[in-house]
This record gives sequence, C-alpha cells and structure tokens, in this order.
Amino acid sequence: MLKIIWVILSIVLIGLIFLRTPQNQGLASFSTKSNLLGSPSSAEQFLNNLTIILMIGYFSFAVFLNFSI
Repeated sequence: MLKIIWVILSIVLIGLIFLRTPQNQGLASFSTKSNLLGSPSSAEQFLNNLTIILMIGYFSFAVFLNFSI
C-alpha cells in the first residue's frame, strides 16, 4: 500500500514540476520585468508550497520504505 502511495506521489511531483513555468528566461527578462524583486502570485506561491510538501512526503516515504525492507 505504501509503495502505491509512493508511486502516485512520484507521478504527481513530476506533473507539478512540468506544469510550472520557468522563472529565468535569460537577460531579456531583466528588460521586460517591471518588479524584479516582487513576490510571486498566490497561485505560484501555492504551487511552490505544494511542491515542497510533496517533496518532503516523497523523501519520507523513500526513507521509510528503505528501512522497512
């Protein structure tokens, strides 16, 4: 059961990482960006927090499954 959750968590993490837009677009981003040090939007902040939480869960499952074998 834990391995199934771990696989689902892996797939969700991969999907989240691919869905996120790239932050750095080279030197052109400096000329077009009006607020260089501005905070990310709420949706982007939510995706950042969700990715961090899922990564912690992924590594926790990996450690737990590694020690349980």
